[in-house]
Amino acid sequence: MHTSSVLPAVQLAATVALMAWMIIGFTRRPGRWLRWRMFCRATFTVITLTGTKDGHTEPVNVYSYLSPGSFILSPPRLQAIITYLTSTGRYDRIDGHGRVLSARGEQHIKVRDSHVVL
Repeated sequence: MHTSSVLPAVQLAATVALMAWMIIGFTRRPGRWLRWRMFCRATFTVITLTGTKDGHTEPVNVYSYLSPGSFILSPPRLQAIITYLTSTGRYDRIDGHGRVLSARGEQHIKVRDSHVVL
């Protein structure tokens, strides 16, 4: 083999190995060797909420109550924000639905009468 044909073969092998490592890194088995621990321990909530006050309903952007730069919202943290919004009198009740993404996969989540239900 010539040097000119060895370099592309090495580059191709390295690219395939890197791609395989990245695909394995996003599989469902958290905490194993070559897994992305950052995603295995985080819990993301994607939810749509509506707040009701004196019979009037409006959308609630729960993400605006997170710390600047934060986007990770777990169900307990969601419940804390909902409790804050209802205890301060901003809303009488909050309802909604969405999904929770975690190491256990994807789950449906509901908020009924200001209580988070998985």
